[in-house]
Amino acid sequence: MTDHEGPDSVGIFIGVDVGKGSHHAVALDRSGKRLLDKALPNDEEKLRTLIAGLSIHGTLLLVVDQPATIGALPVTVARAEGLEVAYLPGLAMRRIADLHAGEAKTDARDAAIIAEAARSMPHALRALPKTDEALAELTLLCGFDDDLAGQIT
Repeated sequence: MTDHEGPDSVGIFIGVDVGKGSHHAVALDRSGKRLLDKALPNDEEKLRTLIAGLSIHGTLLLVVDQPATIGALPVTVARAEGLEVAYLPGLAMRRIADLHAGEAKTDARDAAIIAEAARSMPHALRALPKTDEALAELTLLCGFDDDLAGQIT
């Protein structure tokens, strides 16, 4: 899952559904209790404030659905704050979403699904390597994944 820590060392799972103008974040503790569920502007200071507020509850893992382009700021800020960061691939996200009640696609629902997947299905996550080359490869894979999703729908 992550480079340094296993899923057992994480106390708080933050799922972030990234968007161009704003994100939506849901944070769950190990038992599944929701500690946070809110829209989050694409703003570095607000991301740092969110991380600081949740850090009092334990070790944090931030999971995004798009690690490159519009998801780069949450990933960069989380790393700068010393958090582990992971990525939930689009295909896994869609399959997991199919298992949850409700069909409406909302940012809040997607963020909750990402957080729950991080908490209960760590095997579905992919680590985000810290090298630029690996991020470039991941960006290419994300584009390929988006193309496949477009073809399916």
